[in-house]
Amino acid sequence: MNAKKLLSLWGLKWNPFSPELPSDALLVTARIENIAWRVEQLVQEGGFALISGESGTGKSVALRIVAERLAALRDVVVGVLERPQSKSADFYRELGDIFSVKLSPSNRWGGFKALRERWRAHVASSRIKPLLLVDEAQEMTPEVLSELRILSSADFDATSLLTIVLAGDGRLLDLLRHQDLVPLGTRIRTRLATEAATRDELLELLQHALANGDRAALHAGADAVAGRGLERLGHAHAEPRLVRGVHDRARQGVLAAPLHAGGKGQDFVGRHALEGLGIPLQPQGEGRV
Repeated sequence: MNAKKLLSLWGLKWNPFSPELPSDALLVTARIENIAWRVEQLVQEGGFALISGESGTGKSVALRIVAERLAALRDVVVGVLERPQSKSADFYRELGDIFSVKLSPSNRWGGFKALRERWRAHVASSRIKPLLLVDEAQEMTPEVLSELRILSSADFDATSLLTIVLAGDGRLLDLLRHQDLVPLGTRIRTRLATEAATRDELLELLQHALANGDRAALHAGADAVAGRGLERLGHAHAEPRLVRGVHDRARQGVLAAPLHAGGKGQDFVGRHALEGLGIPLQPQGEGRV
């Protein structure tokens, strides 16, 4: 049975633990709300913002929420750099495509001038700086980051023509310590450091996901199993991506449980969810999963 039929069978709007959740199903924490508000203020003046954290701690979700919040505002132009590892020539080509500026690869100065004129025109008409979002920014080269800093700066560094949000893991912080990037690091005006979530935060994430996507029966079965999974993990902190994995395995088990007769469905659910994640089970005789 395919995923679409399973969702229909259980009356689900979507898989609540899929990375492709609709924006209104995302959990907006107080910290994400705060960074979205700060970037909203930043587009009036321009400059750099930084979202950093280890893999799975919610950087990309924060960036997605910022993008959708800002795109909904009047006069805010939001662009996304999708190939951060590009060298300078392709970097300019992508910027030209994002901001609808025709550039000649052989004329770097012409591209530099054309982009800045486009941004100046937008600022003059709206008094809002365009917004450029870069996920996986640790993949950018020092040369391209330096080019971006100079490209977005005007009037002897008194004016920022662009608002840039960089998001990346710990390697981005290391990259910004590069000698050539010290000037960029000093220009970062707002920061968000994502961290491993506490157990209470993970439970809040589970409850939010279930409330937005699941029927009550699936909620009860998957929540019970995932709750035991969290207890078995025994971590004071964990990644939201990990707990989504726990609960997604639990959801799959609940869906399949009716296929296992003889009163063993619940046991199958627990083992399917926990063994699939490498969580040790209690020895037989010390309690069931």
